[in-house]
Amino acid sequence: MTRDELAANFAAVEARVAAACARAGRAREAVTLVAVSKKHPADLVHLAFELGQRDFGENYAQELRDKHAGLGAVCPGLRWHAIGPLQPGNAKYVAKAAHTFHALDRLDVAQELSRRRTGLPLRCLIEVNVALEDSKAGVAPEAVDAFAAQVRSLPNLELVGLTGMPPLVELAEQNRPHFEALAALTRRLGLAQCSMGTTGDFEVAIEAGATLVRVGTALFGERPVKSA
Repeated sequence: MTRDELAANFAAVEARVAAACARAGRAREAVTLVAVSKKHPADLVHLAFELGQRDFGENYAQELRDKHAGLGAVCPGLRWHAIGPLQPGNAKYVAKAAHTFHALDRLDVAQELSRRRTGLPLRCLIEVNVALEDSKAGVAPEAVDAFAAQVRSLPNLELVGLTGMPPLVELAEQNRPHFEALAALTRRLGLAQCSMGTTGDFEVAIEAGATLVRVGTALFGERPVKSA
């Protein structure tokens, strides 16, 4: 992807984010765009950084580790968001590299992140299984209060919000009730951040109250496929 193509993609997504904020009567600054760069080369992240993007999302802990190591010196101020599920054995990578972790749903992972984190507390969002799907990770809505209390008791972690991935649907509008429910739960817990919405539905998520949207394909195109 060329610099001009990437710049055009970011401009198009920015226009959509701004329009969704305007429809909802929200300030544009209320929503952070997290550019999901998983499986895309570090050079493309660097190019997006040069275009002004600062928040990037990675699903895989070891890929986050490698990109953090490779880009730290040349991209000062870049903020890594770990957005995928995490096993305790890989917590050390997220604890070292991430600015924010969006997928906290297990106490053993929280404890390991707390033990491994140094410096500023790791900003964490609890992942909520908003539609109670058997195939999805996340804490059940009725269990969030108890889990939040456990996370808040741990040093080196700062609970800042909730994350949700609603069902795959044909029309983004079908997920509005799930987005609204997650936003309401976020407010009830007194948390500032609500991470929801991806390329296919981030505008509805913003209208429902998202403060972080995770957009990959609309910015970087389809992820590269390894040849056999």
